[in-house]
Amino acid sequence: MTGVRTVDPTSIDVPAEASAQVESAGGRLARWTVGRRSQRAARDEAFTAFVVDAAPRLRRIAYLMCRDWHLAQDLTQITFTRMYAAWARIWPAANLDAYSRRVLINAVADTMKRRSRTELVLAEPPEPGVVAPAGSTELQVTLQRALAELPVRDRAVLVLRHWEDQSVDAVAEILGMTPSAVKMCSMRGLQRLRAALGEDFAAS
Repeated sequence: MTGVRTVDPTSIDVPAEASAQVESAGGRLARWTVGRRSQRAARDEAFTAFVVDAAPRLRRIAYLMCRDWHLAQDLTQITFTRMYAAWARIWPAANLDAYSRRVLINAVADTMKRRSRTELVLAEPPEPGVVAPAGSTELQVTLQRALAELPVRDRAVLVLRHWEDQSVDAVAEILGMTPSAVKMCSMRGLQRLRAALGEDFAAS
């Protein structure tokens, strides 16, 4: 009976050229993996820095839109979650400030569709100096209530124009509107605020 001859894999003589090709491919894969990890770490670091910088601003905008600090915090988190999902695409090419405002306003609009106006209550007193022009607390609350009565688009225009001090063109870009539409919404919104607060109200 003929015996079966076993071969020790380590004894196989692999051509030097083939061995070099395998090692080269492995090296390229390793470098690619390291590069990908480094790139991902840089993106995450940039996202974290953006969140720290943008969170107070976005939370203030969200509060002016919904008059509920807890909901404003949730809307801010929704904004960051949506942005992180698209971060590899939008960083570093996009205008992140404008992009974050657009995502937030869209999140507010989505939420308004699901919640009745009576559910959007003033949960906490406004933070001093960040949500309204100088004046009494009563004026601030009256202003916020009047603002809450506006359509979401008009409200967004007023918040971005008169609290965030964005230009007409910037607001148009953020909301996907024409500059003339922004001006019309602003004029209409200010007229309604003046009707509620009186002609002495200064919104600029």
